[in-house]
Amino acid sequence: MAASASRPAAHQVMVLILALALIGGLFLLPKGIVKPKEGKGELTKDAARTANRDGGGPATNGSKADASSGPVSAEVGPATSPAGPTAAAPHTTATPAQRQELNSLLKQLAAAGTPAKQAAAATLLARRYENVQRFDSAGYYYEQVAAAQPGPQALQQAADAYFQAFSFASSDARIKLLGGKARELYTKVLAQSPNNLDAKTNLGMAYMASDNPVQGVTLLREVLAADPNNEKALYDLGILAVQSNQFDKAVERFQQLVKVNPRNVNGQFYLGVTSARTGAKEQARTAFLAAKSLSNDPALAASVEEELAKLK
Repeated sequence: MAASASRPAAHQVMVLILALALIGGLFLLPKGIVKPKEGKGELTKDAARTANRDGGGPATNGSKADASSGPVSAEVGPATSPAGPTAAAPHTTATPAQRQELNSLLKQLAAAGTPAKQAAAATLLARRYENVQRFDSAGYYYEQVAAAQPGPQALQQAADAYFQAFSFASSDARIKLLGGKARELYTKVLAQSPNNLDAKTNLGMAYMASDNPVQGVTLLREVLAADPNNEKALYDLGILAVQSNQFDKAVERFQQLVKVNPRNVNGQFYLGVTSARTGAKEQARTAFLAAKSLSNDPALAASVEEELAKLK
């Protein structure tokens, strides 16, 4: 999956927090895993988000606010005119100029008379919705692209957008809705492109927040069987090992991850966290310092210093 255009600098700083005192193995972390008082469901979603970013997926802003994931999506948003939803309905973060453009594109889509014109208008809408980080709406319009011009690429664009929205969802209902859409579309992608490991990895993480998490683990293991150096799968399985208190196994995953990519900041930080939990203090110290050296994020630096102080 190709990386999307970079977000504003303020949106690139993420703070991840896992509480060390919890039996679930939660720690204070930098950059995009979990916030205070959040449990395993949030850990899974934030792990998916961070791996998607660090493994080459679209950049994300790490916010849990409704403005990031969207309280409603375009297809179910309240209509603000007899003609149906306007750009203002599914959006709260768009500027007036952006809303004007979105409304214009919505009219173009409604007037499109051929599948090619429908696909072109829906693509523009989806991209503009991505620009204002309303990934559920982007997913909806990418689905329309896939309907007008069927193919695995359009399906994956829709699935990726819903996966992004899922990773920011702040309610059980939204998690269920958006995770279900992501699973549905990634399953269709894999039916057409069974060797698409990126789609399979994201599908695995979407299953972790479903009633069938075992299927998610199975899919992630299948990815590693096909590609033992897959960064996203290594990261996700490492986080899942943390979730289940299997810290020795988590250390192995993160060791492999930083061996594959020594510049993976989250891999280095989590190697430090899990090494500390297994008593390997020197390995933890080395990993923490490596993570700090790879980022200018002050939140990361503060987290590293706090964790280093615990190793003394």
